[in-house]
Formats: sequence, structure tokens, C-alpha cells
Amino acid sequence: MARLFGTDGVRGLANGDLGPEVALSVAAAAARVLAEHDSSHRPVAVVGRDPRASGEMLQAAVAAGLTSAGADVMQVGVLPTPAVAHLVGELNADFGVMISASHNPMPDNGIKLFASGGHKLPDTIEDEIEAAVGVVADRPTGAGIGRVYDISDALDRYIAHLLKALPHRLDGLRVVVDCANGAAWAAAPQVYREAGAEVIAIHALPDGENINDGCGSTHLDALREAVLAERADLGIAHDGDADRCLAVDASGEVVDGDQIMAVLALAMKESGELAEDTLVATVMSNLGLHLAMREHGVTLRTTAVGDRYVLEELRAGGLSLGGEQSGHLVLPAHATTGDGLLTAMRLMSRMASSGRSLADLAAVMTRLPQVLVNVKVGDKAAVATSVTVNEAVAAVEAELGDTGRVLLRPSGTEQLVRVMVEAPSQEEAEAAVRRLAGIVATAG
Repeated sequence: MARLFGTDGVRGLANGDLGPEVALSVAAAAARVLAEHDSSHRPVAVVGRDPRASGEMLQAAVAAGLTSAGADVMQVGVLPTPAVAHLVGELNADFGVMISASHNPMPDNGIKLFASGGHKLPDTIEDEIEAAVGVVADRPTGAGIGRVYDISDALDRYIAHLLKALPHRLDGLRVVVDCANGAAWAAAPQVYREAGAEVIAIHALPDGENINDGCGSTHLDALREAVLAERADLGIAHDGDADRCLAVDASGEVVDGDQIMAVLALAMKESGELAEDTLVATVMSNLGLHLAMREHGVTLRTTAVGDRYVLEELRAGGLSLGGEQSGHLVLPAHATTGDGLLTAMRLMSRMASSGRSLADLAAVMTRLPQVLVNVKVGDKAAVATSVTVNEAVAAVEAELGDTGRVLLRPSGTEQLVRVMVEAPSQEEAEAAVRRLAGIVATAG
């Protein structure tokens, strides 16, 4: 049987492989594993969701599972994932549940779990919960059954938290925000306005079916057009659950997560907030980020792909900034997980305080052409130990020197090897990828 938990919780086709029965079982198992049960304390869980139509069904199932295990439920409604994580800590709950499939299409949904304090779960705890799914356990009756409460000021609490983390007001900035018809539809426009910006919101009318539909951080064309049409200083694009953001400058050029990290790292270094003058990124971050950080005296630590690995490195080293090229950034002093609204506000704050345009700030980093292909193989393990492949990689790396980079990464779930090359030109990168992909395909 395949592992129930993926890289970011449980995810699948809503009412298909992720039906209410699964949601109920996962919630009940989570309550048994994550909560401390004793006579003096009834466990409490914060539950939120994005606007997908299936979220209503799955929220009901999750609430049933939690209360059946004796946990009280604080429902916070439609809010970004980082808001749920924050409220777990602020409301002193035992754990939290976010019902969302992030940037996935509307038919999908998912269940993300947070431990006390709003932290993501380590693999070992997820394994315990998975082992407890479907296990017959004693259930409370009578007054021991959990209760469900609605938290009416959840959005206000989250906005107040974001405003406290703002170094400089956003007065004078004109921003277009694409809410992806998702969880940020109310929070993002409101908090940016309260911080002082003039806000034009697009894709901020969720109907349960239009989340991520041609909009948000995975579809930037509409945002680019709106920024130009509105003569805005920048555009911000969130994904369905708003734990990430990408940006667009005044000329319509995309500013990705690596560039946002570069801007924030230098701002935090200047203000003394960048612990050990160190930034954490994944192995997929562009070589241009490495070069820019080296030039400005910032150490760059790399992790495996996935925000959980960035989080682990940040916490282990007591560091203050990390993220992914996708726009998933974490500032541990203010959030326990990626927060697209917090990221956007810090980026705009840097613009406002410096008086510089986003294009000027982002120019600190030059993105090298990056080409990635997936190569189907019969045995990805054989590729890793192939002398021919290793020699070919070494040869390309020698040709590129300090001006490029090669990365071969086996898929975690399929017989695929991902071949990525960065080079000074698109032509050089494509030629090197074709060359290596052919050798990998033969070796595997």
C-alpha cells in the first residue's frame, strides 16, 4: 500500500481517493496521536479550509472524526494555510487541520496537519498517524464527545499578526494582487490596504469551483496584464492556500521566489535580522542566487526539495530566512510555515523603505537559464551508480566551471530521473541537457 501522507499532508481527488471516510479516519487518528488526553484537559484542534466546494464536505468529516475522538474543534472558516498554523499557537490549541490542495486544480483537495505551536509534522509522527488510521479504538460517549465552535474573529487575529511583522508601512505603493480565487481572497487585499498600499484585487471572488482556474501563482499572464493596465508598482500572485507568492514588477517581468529571497536576505542582513548572515534554499534554486549571495557576503545553505526540509534546516540552525524558487518562503521569527502574505508584505516594505522599484531590487540577482527534463528509466538506482553517467556529468561540469551547474535527481515516486542544467545561455543549457538525458536514458 502506498504511503497515505505525501510531501505536504494527504492529498487526492475529493470524494474519490480522498473521501469523507478517509478524512474522518485521518482526523480521528490525528486526535489520538497529537493530543494529550487526560481528565483535566480536553484536546482542542483549529480547523480551516480553502474555498473549494469539497472543503465543506471534508470539513464536516474532519470535525466528526475529531469530536468522535474527544477533541473540541475551533472552526476558523476560509483562511490561508499560514493563518491556521498561526492560530494553532495563538489559541493555544493542541494541533491544527487545514483542508486544502494548495495550487492543485479544484477537483482535488487535501488535509494538512500542524502540531502544537503550528509546526509541520515530522515524518515519524505522520507515520504514527497513518498507522492509527482505521484502528478500532475506544471512543468517548456522553459529555466526553468533542464540541464544535466557530471562531468569528479568526481573520482579524491573523491580520493583526501580519501587521505586527511589518517593518515599514506600504504608503505610496500601488499593487495588484491575484488571490487565485482561493484562501487569500479576503485576507490579502484587506491587510495590504491596512498596511497603507493602494490595492487592486483580481480573482478575489471564489465560488467553490474557480480556485486556481487560470489564475494565481501558477498562471501569471492575467496579473502581468493587470499590472500594466493599472500602471501599478508591482503585482503579487498567491496560490490556492496562500502559503506562497510570486511577484511581477511594473514592466510585467516575473520576480520568482529566488529573487524575492535575494531581496529579503539583503534587507535582513542590512537590518541585522539575518541570523549568521545565512540563507537556506533548496538544490533547485538558481545558480544566480548562489552567486548573488556570495557577492554580498551571505552564506547559502541548500537542502533537498520541499519546504519541510527548508524548515528543518532553519530550526536546526536557528536561522531566519529560507525558501524555494516557487515562492514558498519562511521567516521563522514571524511564522512557523510558508506565508505568502507575510512574504509579500516584507517585499513591499523593502520597496517602500528604500524608495526603489521592484525591478531595481530584484536586479541584485541574475537568473541563469535553467533547463529541466524528466527522463523515464527502467531503474533509477542504476543511473545513480552508473560510471558513464557520472563521467558525463563531470565532463559537463568541467566545461561550465563557475558559470553553470548540473543536477541529477531521481523522482521519489516514479521511475524518472530529473536532469537539470544551468548555463550562461539557453542554447548551452539545452545542449547539455540533451546530451545528459540521452546518456541517462541508456544507463537506466
